[in-house]
Amino acid sequence: MTEKILNNKKNGMSMLLLFALLYLAALALVIFSAVQLDDGRMGFVPLMVLGIAWLCAGWIPFLGLKVLKPQEALVLTLFGKYIGTLKEEGFYFVNPFCTAVNPAARTKLNQSGDVDAGNAAGNALINAALGKSVDAAAAAAEQSSKKISLKDMTLSNSRQKINDCLGNPIEIGIAVIWRVTDTAKAVFNVDNFKEYLSLQCDSAVRNIVRIYPYDVAPGVDTTGDGVADEGSLRGSSELVAQRIRDEIQQKAEKAGIEIVEARITYLAYAPEIAAVMLQRQQASAIIDARKMIVDGAVGMVEMALERLSENHTVELDEERKAAMVSNLLVVLCGNRDAQPVVNSGSLY
Repeated sequence: MTEKILNNKKNGMSMLLLFALLYLAALALVIFSAVQLDDGRMGFVPLMVLGIAWLCAGWIPFLGLKVLKPQEALVLTLFGKYIGTLKEEGFYFVNPFCTAVNPAARTKLNQSGDVDAGNAAGNALINAALGKSVDAAAAAAEQSSKKISLKDMTLSNSRQKINDCLGNPIEIGIAVIWRVTDTAKAVFNVDNFKEYLSLQCDSAVRNIVRIYPYDVAPGVDTTGDGVADEGSLRGSSELVAQRIRDEIQQKAEKAGIEIVEARITYLAYAPEIAAVMLQRQQASAIIDARKMIVDGAVGMVEMALERLSENHTVELDEERKAAMVSNLLVVLCGNRDAQPVVNSGSLY
């Protein structure tokens, strides 16, 4: 299905005035014909019938008046055939028998652009205050909902629990910014383009997350080139989000949707293993800290021995050097402050 842009003139106001004048003319014609019939002039019967017919059926042309705001589109069909799309803002008049089509009009997802229940209730109260019937208000809401928004929309699906490439269950949530670029594809190629996009987002997240570990793991190939790399969900979030965006775009192309951006909004281990993984991270952090402490302590001991040897401050044999090294390492690597022992006797 190829999108066809209608370049109709924005003559809605002039047609509205014309139909209103015709209504007034028909009313005047009926009154005038009735007066003439009272005088016995039967020749005015056809004119009276014509005026009554217009008063009864004159509301039909008003159905062809369409108002579009900026970044809105209206897909029109005539007796089941797609005739085109109105995309520019303005006040239009089209064939009154045209029908606007939007299968996703009543779909409410966790995204921007969807009308919430509060606004719907407020509109119902306003219509009731103005004296409009429930059916008329529902018809007006239905007509308004047939418009397709061309603005950038933000879709945020619920968090998903997925196993990473190591089998660890994690929870992840994403936000996808998207917009409709081809209204004909969005309306006619898929049943409901909002639900279609939501499903493709969930599927793409699962496909990409299963390739990566949560943290960097040895021997894991995340790029598919056969070489192990350091890719991870936590450390390569930008790359992961870009791959998710590309995956969704491949599927959303047939629905006339462009994926502007995809971002990871939530990432954590699943609750059932979160405590264990926290202990693992703490143990890894303790090991790294101890390694740094030992490296620093060894360097300080080496420096102390070199300074003593250069200045000939104290002559130590190998046994005393080993004892000194042991004592310094205990002092520098211990978790608690050392308790010094003062030797008041001879060194030997």
